[in-house]
Amino acid sequence: MSERLEDIAARMMTAGKGLLAADESTATIKKRFDTIGLESTETSRRDYRQMLLTADEAMRESISGVILYEETLFQAASDGRTLAEIIVAAGAVPGIKVDTGAKPMALFPGETVTEGLDGLAARLAKYYAAGARFAKWRAALAVSDTLPSFGAIKANAHALARYAALCQQAGIVPIVEPEVLMDGEPGNHTIERSEAVTEETLRITFEELADQRVSLEGMILKPSMVIDGRKARRASVQEVAERTLRVLKRTVPAAVPGIAFLSGGQSTEEATAHLSAMNAMGPLPWALTFSYGRALQTEALEAWGGRPENIAAGKRAFSHRARMCSLAARGKWTKELEKAA
Repeated sequence: MSERLEDIAARMMTAGKGLLAADESTATIKKRFDTIGLESTETSRRDYRQMLLTADEAMRESISGVILYEETLFQAASDGRTLAEIIVAAGAVPGIKVDTGAKPMALFPGETVTEGLDGLAARLAKYYAAGARFAKWRAALAVSDTLPSFGAIKANAHALARYAALCQQAGIVPIVEPEVLMDGEPGNHTIERSEAVTEETLRITFEELADQRVSLEGMILKPSMVIDGRKARRASVQEVAERTLRVLKRTVPAAVPGIAFLSGGQSTEEATAHLSAMNAMGPLPWALTFSYGRALQTEALEAWGGRPENIAAGKRAFSHRARMCSLAARGKWTKELEKAA
């Protein structure tokens, strides 16, 4: 008998644990490797992800699930096990990014719609057989004084809902990710503008999820935090936390088991501080945790530097960052703990 969606979602939302987003496309991981002067090859990509996934302390104590890219889901580690098997052995849930990217939206200048629904049912069956038990689809919404338009929010929310329904039909928990971009152009929007756009986006997304008969108990929401544009950053940690929670309470039904935030252009420490501040303001109707990529990986990537002799250092850096995020997921992170480590 296959596991219930609610049970998989509950495991992903284990208290004090969160998700490692290791689903960078080949193009994105190349950019990351460029920063350490490493050539991106199938082997170097595997070595890097294998280092993270075999960091036992981090994986067992802080990580409940790992989002993989298609290449990685089917990749074998140097010991012959698939990376998905390594994730399961560490007590975490393997997941897979399934969208094919945000593409320019016809007749909507400056806006995108995420594609990937064609053939998705067949791909999900293949991913399920390979061990994936959750999936991720990202919608990206640019913010300015006039964007996003209602049409772009609606189109992206509809695609997210159709994706979520296909996942649930396949026995896979959908992560629904409507990202309101803080770092899009022009990037000078106020936090008030961010709050208004985030609220409208989430409201429309949940309307579409209801229309597609998606079970709220068997999904996870991955939103952006309510934050001012990257060129206008003024808001305090407390203000970001308060505005984000206000929007979530207005739009996210209590039936949703958990919310796993994306870091979306924030620095590592900012993303950790904001999450901790929100959790310290509980009790809340849903679990709040992290689903970070860059904010979990940057220090490990730099410590490793692509050198086999630095694998232990890379694992230590990853374990430290995962522990800080885990504290934030409990509302217990402080700057002092960060420095002490």
